[in-house]
Amino acid sequence: MRKFTDEHEWLDCAGDVATVGITTHAAEQLGDLVFIELPKVGAKLTKGEAAAVVESVKAASDVYAPVSGEVTEVNDAAVADPSSVGADPQGAGWLYRIRLDDPASLDGLMDEAAYADFAK
Repeated sequence: MRKFTDEHEWLDCAGDVATVGITTHAAEQLGDLVFIELPKVGAKLTKGEAAAVVESVKAASDVYAPVSGEVTEVNDAAVADPSSVGADPQGAGWLYRIRLDDPASLDGLMDEAAYADFAK
């Protein structure tokens, strides 16, 4: 189940773990990504707080935690090659995985159709 935030993050949930990244819309707005900073594995994130940074030739942007929980994995390949995130932001360009504190927190996020309307 893919969900979206109004800060242009997406997450895919599998059980109580969600994979998080930036949306295609966000990647297109940023342009060529040149640097990515991800949270540390084991970090406790609170919904709405800055969790990562993506930097392009245009600007640096915070990536906010769409849910609260503990980071279980980061995409080291994205750090090594930031352009991979721009090339496939909603696939291989994922940023980190987080174990949800409360699966019900997904209820307030947008589905794909709602996000498509929002991002127009």
